[in-house]
Amino acid sequence: MTTPTPPTPSASTAPMEMAQALVWHGGGDFHMQEVPIPELQDGETLVEITTATICGSDRHTVLDRRSAPCPSVLGHEGVGVVRDTRNPDLRVGQRVMFSVTAPCMKCDRCERDMTAKCRNLKKTGHEAFDSDWPLSGTYASHILLRNHQPVVPVPDTLPDVAASIATCAGATVMACMEQAGSLAGKRVLVMGIGMLGLIAVEASVRGGAAEVVAIDHNQTRLEWARELGAVTPDSSASGTEAAPELFDITLEFSGSEFGVATCIDSLDIGGRAVLAGSVADSPAYALDPEWLVRGWRTITGVHNYEPRHLERSVEFLANSRIDWSTVVSEPIALEEVPAEVQAVQDMYLRTTVTFL
Repeated sequence: MTTPTPPTPSASTAPMEMAQALVWHGGGDFHMQEVPIPELQDGETLVEITTATICGSDRHTVLDRRSAPCPSVLGHEGVGVVRDTRNPDLRVGQRVMFSVTAPCMKCDRCERDMTAKCRNLKKTGHEAFDSDWPLSGTYASHILLRNHQPVVPVPDTLPDVAASIATCAGATVMACMEQAGSLAGKRVLVMGIGMLGLIAVEASVRGGAAEVVAIDHNQTRLEWARELGAVTPDSSASGTEAAPELFDITLEFSGSEFGVATCIDSLDIGGRAVLAGSVADSPAYALDPEWLVRGWRTITGVHNYEPRHLERSVEFLANSRIDWSTVVSEPIALEEVPAEVQAVQDMYLRTTVTFL
């Protein structure tokens, strides 16, 4: 008598692989949930998150300073390892970072290389949990990257924390610097020394600016800017040559009424203001067209970024002088994120979340 061979489990009876996701349900209400990992479609990639960083915009979302789909998996800065892919340009085991934006590559804006403003744009950490992209955020063990979503392999020279920051703050600053144009020999004002502002200070110094002036209310952040080569109001008052009244380039990252007005009002003849901080409701600014026209001045905005900016961010931060151990917190676990995003964070520019 022979013992029958047990049937091989079919795909329908095999246990489904699950991801652990921290799902935001509004306010301070978060729940850890198991989420089925779907079968990948053409162009998609499954990444296991190793490190995420908490961007200030997620704090604004939780504190109801800006609207967002709810429930959802928040988090848009992250780095991880490819676990499965149907993208022919990637392989399992690669350490990768990914764009905040997932464009359609079919609309008129995508066709003219404005994927940052795709008409059908979806964004990492900004999609409803009950949509066709539940695993969209980095506050989860895994993220599913969509077809056409830019993905960049991470070089060994770039630590996880810097790679995570590169996906939002770093790439956005690279887009701002492109809009600013050549900085060689120019006077530059950087308003707001958060993570973007600090990277912008270093980019301006490395770009050959004659002088970089940093403004922020936080003295610790100003000290970090000085370490990278910036002049600050405090250092000017204590003996360093005073900052010029007018600037060739102004970079606005604070989003405050004072910051916007200062960056515009302090433009010299031929000056250019790049505004990136006003991503929520902001007071209107009364602009004098004659002042703009006669002064050959330019005011432009940056929101999201293009794939090339993500690639430049990797290259730039791989050689950064920023001391990540000083400006970024000690790691916390995913379970600690709800308390952290509701806390007032003045000591660090980013909080690190680790998974492995």
